[in-house]
Amino acid sequence: MRRVVVTGMAGISALGEDWTTIEAAFNSGRNAVRYMPDWERFADLNTKLGAPIPDFVAPAHWTRKQLRSMGRVSQLAVYAAERALLDAGLLEDATISDGRMGVACGSSTGSTAEVRAFGNMLLNNVTDDLNANSYVRMMPHTAAANVGIFFGLKGRIIPTSSACTSGSQGIGYAYEAVKYGRQALMLAGGAEELCPSEAIVFDALYATSQMNQTPQLTPRPYDKRRDGLVIGEGAGMLVLEDLDHAVARGARIHAEIVGFGSNSDGSHVTRPEAATMRVAMELALRDAELAPEAIAYVNGHGTATEQGDIAETQATAALFGSRMSISSQKSYLGHTLGACGALESWFSIEMLKRDRYSPTLNLTEPDPLCAELDYIMGGARIASNEYVMNNNFAFGGINTSLIFRRWR
Repeated sequence: MRRVVVTGMAGISALGEDWTTIEAAFNSGRNAVRYMPDWERFADLNTKLGAPIPDFVAPAHWTRKQLRSMGRVSQLAVYAAERALLDAGLLEDATISDGRMGVACGSSTGSTAEVRAFGNMLLNNVTDDLNANSYVRMMPHTAAANVGIFFGLKGRIIPTSSACTSGSQGIGYAYEAVKYGRQALMLAGGAEELCPSEAIVFDALYATSQMNQTPQLTPRPYDKRRDGLVIGEGAGMLVLEDLDHAVARGARIHAEIVGFGSNSDGSHVTRPEAATMRVAMELALRDAELAPEAIAYVNGHGTATEQGDIAETQATAALFGSRMSISSQKSYLGHTLGACGALESWFSIEMLKRDRYSPTLNLTEPDPLCAELDYIMGGARIASNEYVMNNNFAFGGINTSLIFRRWR
């Protein structure tokens, strides 16, 4: 079995696309949530809040031919992948296209503009907005396929369209592909584009924030006064590499991935189960050959929904005890669905490298129904840690846990 290291990282979010900018927003206590006036046209949509990426435009060097197959979600994924390859020193390296590199990434859905076009055909018997690329932009594996094609990658394509665990499963399955010698390199992560159709999914479950007049105060993960989640968008990609391969080419190493666990509740499609969440974390620890005491910080899923926050914190406390430090970046970016596992893994590694862990924004009084934990709130936590864990949980009862080790 091979050791797996992270040699490239990049992302794009509503707060920016580089760690310096994003961390500055974290430090200033500023979120990216805004009122969405265009959503007023949906009379039955209670939430009018989102966290969009402002003014994203595809890079000028992308060709018209490349763009034809990419909806917004694929553009975000490819953009993050391009910058991750650049960070890894591999963007112009011919070896990535000889079969040594594969892709594992996903999103909750393909681009919804194409979904609307197909719906228009079925409802109104017209095909005005459909063309040869419509399905390619809509298909569930559009992000993974477009990343592979854009960079000419001939390794494995592993689509991970599993809602809120798409990004973390992408990283986990890529880690396993490298660990077991199936690939020397992998691009791994997830992406999501913002659409009101995603907001209505959670609105129908009474799980969205309706603090429409005070977007700066929501979402509030783990807080007694939380009122639900906010949908965001973004993309995050990591370059994973066999350690020997990375050392041989003189690559800079950001961190090592040492553990991955994934399982399912097997009970309910939307109601999370603390017991199986805990098992996913235990699987990651077993994979890493670590005791629970080795983990010093958990990057929580922290959706700011009642059932999610309670189950997650109960699972975390049951395994680690009340001493465990935890925070959630969804309080700044909203819930980026297929991107969150990748973005939060990127953030986890950056915080691990810098010994500075951002607090959960808007968390002032932990919900007494949540388990007792060391909630980071009010200001950043300074700590020198060896291992951190990133957890994500999704519809369908899908649970993931990743463990990153500081690289010295």
